[in-house]
Amino acid sequence: MTTFFFYDLETTGLNPRDDRIMQFAGMRTDMNFNPIGEPYNLLVALNDDTLPSPYALMVTGVTPQQTLADGYTEAQFAKLFTEEIATPDTIILGYNSIRFDDEFMRALLWRNYYDPYEWTWKDGRSRWDILDVVRMTRALRPEGIKWPTVDGKAVNKLELLSAENGLEHEKAHDALSDVVALIGVTKLIAERQPQLFGYLLKLRDKNEIKKLVNLDDRAPFVYASGRYDATFNKATVAMPLVEADYGNVFVYDLRHDPSEWIGKSEQELAAILFTPYAERGDDYKRLPVKKLQYNRAPAVAPLGVLEQDGGWSKLQLTLEVVDTHRKLLLSHPDFAQRVAKVLLKKPDYPATVDAEGQLYDGFISDRDKLRSEVLRNADEKDLKLYRPEFDDKRLVELFPRYKARNFPRIASTDEITSYETWRSAHITAKAPQFMQDLQKVAKQSDLTDHQQYVLEELKLWFESVMPESEELAS
Repeated sequence: MTTFFFYDLETTGLNPRDDRIMQFAGMRTDMNFNPIGEPYNLLVALNDDTLPSPYALMVTGVTPQQTLADGYTEAQFAKLFTEEIATPDTIILGYNSIRFDDEFMRALLWRNYYDPYEWTWKDGRSRWDILDVVRMTRALRPEGIKWPTVDGKAVNKLELLSAENGLEHEKAHDALSDVVALIGVTKLIAERQPQLFGYLLKLRDKNEIKKLVNLDDRAPFVYASGRYDATFNKATVAMPLVEADYGNVFVYDLRHDPSEWIGKSEQELAAILFTPYAERGDDYKRLPVKKLQYNRAPAVAPLGVLEQDGGWSKLQLTLEVVDTHRKLLLSHPDFAQRVAKVLLKKPDYPATVDAEGQLYDGFISDRDKLRSEVLRNADEKDLKLYRPEFDDKRLVELFPRYKARNFPRIASTDEITSYETWRSAHITAKAPQFMQDLQKVAKQSDLTDHQQYVLEELKLWFESVMPESEELAS
C-alpha cells in the first residue's frame, strides 16, 4: 500500500554539512490523509563537535542539553528512519523539504554509513514537496482557499496559510506541530483542487516531467518556483533552453523579452550572473534563466491549464507574448550556448577536504556498500574489533568519528585521539562566529523568558565543548 509520510526537522542552522538535526517529527497517512499509527516526535542528540546557531535556537527553543538527555544518537536515529519510516512504497514529503530537510537527512545518513540516496527512490519510494504545490495552486487554482498576505505581498509561510484557513497549528517551528499543519494544508488543496493536486502528485516522477520539459521540442510550460516574482504568485511560462549538468535543463522565463539578452557576450553574461548580491543595485536585472532539476519534483504543467479559469490573466501573460519570445530564442541558438558555457563553468571555490563535506564527490562502490552494511549492523563487541577496509578513503576517514560519536565506550585510544584532534580544530574554527552571533542575540530586548533560558544553556554548551587550550582565549 502506498502511503504518505509527512516530516519536518528542526536543525542547529542552515548548512547541512556543518549543522545537525535536533528534532525530527513525522506522521504516516494513507492516500486520503487518514493517520496510520502514532506520530514520531523525537530528538537527536548533538555531539560535542557542534556549535548551534543562536538565531536558530531562538526560533526552535530546543537546547543541546535537551537532545543529550532525551535524544537518540545519530546511528540509532538513522537505523530507525531506514527501517521504520522509509519503508517501501512511501511518498516522503515536507514543506520546502527537497531543498532543506532532505539535504540534512542525506548528510546524516552519509555520516552513519547508510546510502544517502536510496531512501528517496528505491523499492517504490519517492519524495515530494508541498511548497511548490502551494505555489502553483495559488497561481492557477486559488479558488476555495484563503491565501495570506503580509504588507500587501503574497506569502506562503506554512503558519500563515494554516491560520488563514483555520487549520490546527499550535506552535510554529515545532516539528510535530508543523507536520500537523502540513497535513492539513495538503488535504485542503487535495479537496478544493483535486485535479491539479492529482496531476502534481503524478509529476513527482522525473520521467513524467521529462515528457513535458525536454529539449526535443522546447515546448513552453507553466512553472512555479521560489525563484520567480511574488507579484505573479511565483509562477510563469518557461521554455527549455539548453542542457544543464547531471542531465538537467536550463529554462528561460518567457515573461521577459530576450532581445536585451541575446546579443550579450559570454563575458557580459558572466558579469551579470556572478555579480555579488551586495553589489546589485536597484537597476540590477537578473538573467531570466534558471536550472530545472528533474529529480526535485518541480511544479510544472502544460500550457493547456491556462485556458481554464482565466489562467493567462492570473499570470498576467498572453499566448502572443510567450510565442513571440520563444520564437526569438529559437532563432538565436548561439545565445543558449553562451549561457550554458557560463553557467556550467565550475566556480573557483576551494575544494572540500573533509570527508563529511564530500558527500557529493562521488558514489560509493557496491563493495563498500556491503562493507558499510556489515559495519552499521555490527554489535558493540564486533564493532570494537572492526577495522575499516573501505576502498573509498572518505569512509575510512569517517570511521573514528562514527565510533566516538555513537559508541564512545568502545572507541580505541587512537580513535578518540583522531576524533578529538579533528573536533578541536573544527570547534575552534567555528567559535568566533558563534560568539559574535551569541552576543548579538543577547542584546535583543524582546527575548522571552524561555529564549533567555536557551541563551544561558547555549553559553554552558559552548564552555563544555570548547577545547581546553582554547577556552580562555575565546
